[in-house]
Parts: sequence; C-alpha cells; structure tokens
Amino acid sequence: MTTFLTTPQGRHIAYHHTPGKGPGIVFLGGFRSDMTGTKAQALQAWAEAAGRSFLRFDYSGHGQSHGAFVDGAISDWREDAAAVIEVLTEGPQILVGSSMGGWIALLLARDLGPRIAGFVGIAAAPDFTERMWEAELTLAERTTLLEDGVFLRPTDYDDEPYPITLRLIEDGRHNLVMNGPLHLSMPVRLLQGSADTDVPPTVAISLFHQISSPDLRLTLVKDADHRFSTPPCLAMIAEAIEDVIRAREALPVDHPVGLKISNLG
Repeated sequence: MTTFLTTPQGRHIAYHHTPGKGPGIVFLGGFRSDMTGTKAQALQAWAEAAGRSFLRFDYSGHGQSHGAFVDGAISDWREDAAAVIEVLTEGPQILVGSSMGGWIALLLARDLGPRIAGFVGIAAAPDFTERMWEAELTLAERTTLLEDGVFLRPTDYDDEPYPITLRLIEDGRHNLVMNGPLHLSMPVRLLQGSADTDVPPTVAISLFHQISSPDLRLTLVKDADHRFSTPPCLAMIAEAIEDVIRAREALPVDHPVGLKISNLG
C-alpha cells in the first residue's frame, strides 16, 4: 500500500518508511528514477536487517508521486526531499544520493545543519543541468529549448526519449553547488564508477576537491557503470554508510581526507 505525504507546496509525495534506530538513512533517487529501483530496495533490506530507520520516496512527477514530470525542477524536488525528512524522520539522518539525488542531497546537507549526519554520494551528479547546457546539447537542441521550452532527449535507459525543459535548465542555475567551496560538517563518502559515461569520474574528482569535510573519501571503482547496482557495488554502498556511522561516532574532527582506488576484479 502506497503512503503519501502532502508537502507545504501542496504536492503529494509517495514514500515508504521503515522505523528503526538512528541515525536514520534517507535514499534520494536519480533523475526519472523511483523508489522501487535496485539500490533503494537493497538498502531497505540492509536497513531492516540492521534495525535502522530507512526512508525512500518518489519526487513529484516521479514514480507513484502525483504531478507531471515536465512540471518539476531541482528546486521542487529539493522541497519534496526536505518535506519528507522534516515530517517523517526524527533526529540526525544520513543522506544517500544517487546521481541527481546526490545533487539534491548536497543541497540539503549544506542547508539543514545538524539534521544531516552524513552524506554518501553514488555517481553524484551535482549541477548536471549546467553541464548538459554547456557541453552536451547541440545548437539545434538549445534552439528548440529556447523557442519551445522543451525538447525530447534520447536515453539509454528507456525506449522513449525524455523531456528536458527550459525551466529545468534555468532553475538548475539557482541551485549550483560546484561554483565555490562546499562546506559540509559531516563525514562524506563518494562512490564512483570508472566506466560511468553519464556522470564521468571527472565530476566526482571535482566534487572531491570542492567539498570541505572533517572526513571525506572518494572510492573510484574500476569498470562500474552509472547504475552502480551490481552485488559488489551494492555491498560497497552499505559499507560506505556503515563507515559514515563509525566516522561520525569515533573519528576525530581533523581526520585526513583521502582517495581510495578499488577494483572489482
């Protein structure tokens, strides 16, 4: 049975919350993804086995949540995420953000203070709308966007192209996090596949240098792609969360940052 939360903006957000001990885990999915994906389901199973609170949800216009996808943008989806965290969770939360969810989680980690106890990014895609506009769209696609307000972009993940709106691009510019130092007073783990063609490793490395954190580590996984959903990758996500929990409880504030290179064999 699907449960819904009505946000202060009047949007109806589908969610699934498993109660348990804290700090809780909140999973933030990617662009056009939903809470029934492999990573969300695997993390829920892991959290249930550990007796830990876990929350997954669909942004407005995604999955089972109400609204049209073309009406949404980063600001809306950030509001959705902030609302479910504020209403449905108690105490500190560790945010696990996949792809676009990594961008939204970074905004929340920056802005919500002590409610956020840690951040795990999985092929995090901060500022992807700006990179799309500057480096990926053709002149014809930009022209269509400016004239029509939307264009349909082919994708490797679906048979049908998906809409990119001018509002999504313009709103993204009001939510950039890679345009200056990003101060996060919490442990941070970044997981990135070397074979990711949607969010290349250079994005993760740039984010690694942008973030200021008492405990920051980047794990680059050879041959892992953007889905990051193989059994070894799923195990790495759970391990990263456990590492953030340990770091939060035990590591000194001045623990050094580092880069770890992993090979799936």
